[in-house]
Amino acid sequence: MKWQRTINGALARYTGFQVNRVGKAGQAAATPAKVPAKRPETPFRPPADPETDRLLRAPVFIISPVRSGSTLLRAMLNAHPDLHAPHELHVRRLRVEFDTSLAERAMSALGHTKADLEHLLWDRVLHRELVRSGKRFIVEKTPANAFAYERLSACWPDARFVFLLRHPASIATSWHEASPDKRTPEEAAADALRYMKAVQRARTALPGLTVRYEELTAEPERISRGICDFLGLPWAPELLSYGRPEVVTKGLGDWKDKIQSGTVQRGRELPRAEEIPDGLKAMCRTWEYLS
Repeated sequence: MKWQRTINGALARYTGFQVNRVGKAGQAAATPAKVPAKRPETPFRPPADPETDRLLRAPVFIISPVRSGSTLLRAMLNAHPDLHAPHELHVRRLRVEFDTSLAERAMSALGHTKADLEHLLWDRVLHRELVRSGKRFIVEKTPANAFAYERLSACWPDARFVFLLRHPASIATSWHEASPDKRTPEEAAADALRYMKAVQRARTALPGLTVRYEELTAEPERISRGICDFLGLPWAPELLSYGRPEVVTKGLGDWKDKIQSGTVQRGRELPRAEEIPDGLKAMCRTWEYLS
């Protein structure tokens, strides 16, 4: 019956179990609901012919941990007449699947792997967004991109990378304050550290420009001029008074009072050495926040 299926589905979602009709003697009445297996990483490679395979030219990726000021930097860069910096786009989560082996064989005959097709999809999505903006270059700032820096650099060999750092203890505190009902301060520090380590791996592997949140908020003109120089663009005063971009959806970036002000606000005071969790001290030293 329909009502039985509805109740059974709800039971599986909230308890992890579902009720099955008893068959042979000894058959269990309740079995664990299946948990989807983690998708294996798809092998990837650079485009065979960048001029043909890529519409997007020289995209800019902000590689940063969560709660490190990437929304502020995005809003500032979006005010530049040549840069379009939309909300977090999460393109690396867009996947391509072959519904039949015949489709896979057909694409293989054209020289395409699944990853190649995914890269074509990512490129088309970002290029469409850029064309609609009427600007020259796109800026993508999804924090989880730190975990996919190798694939992003393979997909767009001409990509530019800006590494945004912040004091690790400040990141952890902000990450906890963002959802205190979801994670304890200790859990927030451990989770944020995953992002920091990924960012550091990317900084080690890729060329790019390193920017510190504390310097960006204290000296926004000097730092924004450095970013424009790195990108080969003239500096624009609009970066210092970026207005109110149309991004208000929770989950696509921080949107607190400081961001909504439309101008760069100074960051919080740096934590004292004794306030830094032990698990973050090594990263503080690596990023030169702690001697």
